[in-house]
Amino acid sequence: MMSMENKNNVTEFILHGLTQDKTVAKVCFSLFLVFYAAIILGNLFILITIKTSEQLNSPMYFFLSYLSVVDISYSTVTAPKLIYDLLVEKKTISFVGCIAQVFAGHFFGCTEIFLLTVMAYDRCVAICKPLHYRSTVNKHVCGWLVAASWVGGFVHSVVQTLLTIQLPFCGPNEIDHYFCDVHPLLKLACTDTYIIGVSVAANSGVISLSCFVVLVVSYAVILVSLRTRSSEGRLKALYTSTSHITVVVLFFGPCIFIYMRPSTTFSADKMVSVFYTIVTPMLNPLIYTLRNEEVKNAMKKLWSRKVKRSEK
Repeated sequence: MMSMENKNNVTEFILHGLTQDKTVAKVCFSLFLVFYAAIILGNLFILITIKTSEQLNSPMYFFLSYLSVVDISYSTVTAPKLIYDLLVEKKTISFVGCIAQVFAGHFFGCTEIFLLTVMAYDRCVAICKPLHYRSTVNKHVCGWLVAASWVGGFVHSVVQTLLTIQLPFCGPNEIDHYFCDVHPLLKLACTDTYIIGVSVAANSGVISLSCFVVLVVSYAVILVSLRTRSSEGRLKALYTSTSHITVVVLFFGPCIFIYMRPSTTFSADKMVSVFYTIVTPMLNPLIYTLRNEEVKNAMKKLWSRKVKRSEK
């Protein structure tokens, strides 16, 4: 390992961004500006609806409100910088800013993974043990599960950041990505990163894959339990779970593709990253509202109350 002085040779990184084509960049600027606005407004609307509605008081909506908070936070780690960089020629980020982005990205990303896993457990208990649902997934348990998700995300992020920050960077300092992440930084380190790369893959990849396996098992248990239900009961149970399954596939697929491998990067990584950092947080409010009558009705009531107040 090099000395601390040599480690500080790189004080900033140059990001290649999403595209080098200026015409494409202008189109992407407008597109991602709309996407980011949709993420903020859509998730805020869900958050306000859940907090103000007396109907949406079940554990599922408690978890959904925190998922909205995480989606807003997670997209904010990368989207504003991406949007700004689409309009500038030289895309730079300081060393400290880069490490902070690695920490925040993994913190909110891993928290979302744990929250989605918790939500699968909630659906499993609600469908398989409906009579014990309220006593099993009570407010106390919900609070602990959400807290555990945040703590798990924090611990994961600290490990990833410590593995990255100890690396020596002496040049070059160009990152072929639109944000700082562990794999692109490992390519720039002035030392052998094989062991650290395996550690990073083990940390991120195992969490993504193990949580995905838990999710698959949860829904397998749900499907087995539905065999004894009536056709109407099966349809209702599946309808309430479809939105969550859709979100899980959209989020976990790209994450497993990126992190379940050693410290190698592919040309497709940028577009895959766009999917789980921006597209999925934007789609979550649509998925959970369009397929959920309770949320749609609560939103209609909230909107009608606002209209009545404005008319007075």
